[in-house]
Amino acid sequence: METSAELETGLEGFRYWPGALAPSDQTGLLDQVLAVVAQAPFYRPETPGGRPFSVVMTNCGPLGWVSDRGGYRYQPHHPVTGLPWPAMPARLLALWSGLTGEAEPPDACLVNLYRGAARMGLHQDRDEADLTAPVLSVSLGETAVFRIGPAGGGPTRSLRLASGDVCALTGPARLARHGIDRVIVGSSQLVPGGGRLNLTLRRAAGFRVS
Repeated sequence: METSAELETGLEGFRYWPGALAPSDQTGLLDQVLAVVAQAPFYRPETPGGRPFSVVMTNCGPLGWVSDRGGYRYQPHHPVTGLPWPAMPARLLALWSGLTGEAEPPDACLVNLYRGAARMGLHQDRDEADLTAPVLSVSLGETAVFRIGPAGGGPTRSLRLASGDVCALTGPARLARHGIDRVIVGSSQLVPGGGRLNLTLRRAAGFRVS
């Protein structure tokens, strides 16, 4: 599956595991994510220019990615409650180690909730201290039309990410431009109230020095 994904997108290093999570695993992970949200509620960030995002966000793990008029950054506390982010669910840590083979665990997990017309424009994940560590993305809920293209510009390709699918940006594709064109409303009933949860695991602070 990984090779076919690379061929389909034309991007070496883009890895794709369709159906990586069985339905029962999706339900178990969803329960853990909802427990995170109960401690760290979703909020609507805005760009440095003051434009609100169409998605709502929260985080778990030691660090969380935030965006506001002060810029894009990682910080150890929720921007609204001021409380530390909840611990990262064990199921996510197991996915990271099992699929990426990385010895060091992720220290940040961004949780995005897409509903209705929510989308995410093409962007690069480059706010991390170590850009050699992979980015792992887990989809729960409604199917998303995911778009990806080379870091330096050029044609993009689209791929549908369904509930339980996992993909990763690694190696040459680590800084690929990517985004969500739309979600297919009604394609899944997993998330209460509808929508798609995207869980993005990263090594934000780089590898620990022993």
